[in-house]
Amino acid sequence: MINWAAAVLAAAGTVLVYIGARKFYQRFSYPITLPIVTGTVVIIVVLLSTGISYETYMLGGRWIEHLLGPAVVALAYPLYKQREMLKTYFFPLLVSVTVGAFAGVLSGYYLSRLAGVEQALIASVLPKSVTTPVAMEVAASIGGPPPLAAVFVMVAGIGGVVIAPYLFKCCKINHVLAKGIGIGSASHAIGTAKALENSEKEGAASSVAMTLSAVIVSIIIPLLALLFF
Repeated sequence: MINWAAAVLAAAGTVLVYIGARKFYQRFSYPITLPIVTGTVVIIVVLLSTGISYETYMLGGRWIEHLLGPAVVALAYPLYKQREMLKTYFFPLLVSVTVGAFAGVLSGYYLSRLAGVEQALIASVLPKSVTTPVAMEVAASIGGPPPLAAVFVMVAGIGGVVIAPYLFKCCKINHVLAKGIGIGSASHAIGTAKALENSEKEGAASSVAMTLSAVIVSIIIPLLALLFF
């Protein structure tokens, strides 16, 4: 009974925090004020200040986590609506996403090696640029702890969404496909949600990039792991 009460409070509290964070973002729209960023910070502060353990919070957090799969599937709708545009740019999309997938995996590996982290941690870092369910399975297949992989996926997603607008502006990247492919390859579903806010075309390109990237990364990481480990 106590566990149920804690789970309900955790889930309801998370939803309320998100609603508040979204209203804050609507008033102060900056990359750093995205609901995923401010909401995460608020929840961390609440947990630390009240002494609530992560395990207790996740009694309800898992209910929300289970909605991640259907949310990813829902991204197929804008993909369907932009199918003609995606057919026109199929090969540029395929080549760009493949390059992005390799860049995400190799940058994670070499930066981790440069930082001197251990092999199990590197195994969790490698799939950081793909959506959480895929990253956790891929990390587990090469000996990395799945919960750590989920953490790195969050870091990559939030970091990419915050940095992307400044990077696009600095590099003068204005084409919706280029922006969508870039953010979808690097920041998976979190980046795609932000791309959909910008435009449906950018969101569709990001959805394709996220989906293709998940497939490519799940193939190349086990192969590269044979060379790396």
